[in-house]
Amino acid sequence: FLGFVVQSPSGPLVVPLGGSVVLPCSVDTLLPVEGLEVEWKRDSGTLVHLFQDGESRPESQHQDYYDRAHFFTEEIQHGNFSLLLNNVRAEDKGEYRCKVYSDQDSDENVVEIKYVERLIVSGSNHSISPYEGEDVTLSCSVDSHIPPEEIEEVSWKKIDKDGEILVLLFQYNEIRTESTPDQYKDRAEFFADEIPKANFSLRLKSVRNADKGVYMCLVFAGDFSANTTMEVKISK
Repeated sequence: FLGFVVQSPSGPLVVPLGGSVVLPCSVDTLLPVEGLEVEWKRDSGTLVHLFQDGESRPESQHQDYYDRAHFFTEEIQHGNFSLLLNNVRAEDKGEYRCKVYSDQDSDENVVEIKYVERLIVSGSNHSISPYEGEDVTLSCSVDSHIPPEEIEEVSWKKIDKDGEILVLLFQYNEIRTESTPDQYKDRAEFFADEIPKANFSLRLKSVRNADKGVYMCLVFAGDFSANTTMEVKISK
């Protein structure tokens, strides 16, 4: 009778959204591949991947994991049944059970994914040079992995030698026009229809010489914050 133990991982895994992660699973004894079965399942019972009869069985995977979850095939003969999970999604968070069957014996471990959201804010990252009196758009959009209702605050600020001036504020799902200072009142606005698409670009109407400077779009979502900046120069 040959007993074996599936090694347990040291702790939960933290993964960037959209990134890749290896879910560890290995045994302390080399097992013959004949009669070996390795089953990776979610806490919900969903089959993530299966190794059976000497080969991977992608046709038995749940469709959510097809083309995303892979064994390291050449490692299986060395007792390594770890799983590579690509393009991690928010719903991948949770517990994964690796169960190894060999002849009459079996053992398992549990791996937990505690994923980390990646907050990415993108803008145009270059300067623009409008003429006085023109309208300009300063770009700012949030990575689509984060639902707009989870975005707690977006602020546009002008970074000045004297500090920061708040230009426009979106907070708790509302545009807070009352916090816009007089020099930007009725001139600075969001594109309200675009906010549900996580686009927080700023329209600045009839620019003046005093508007020149660096503008920053700062986004807060959960424990994360990120920003993008852009310079406005005025053409003569």
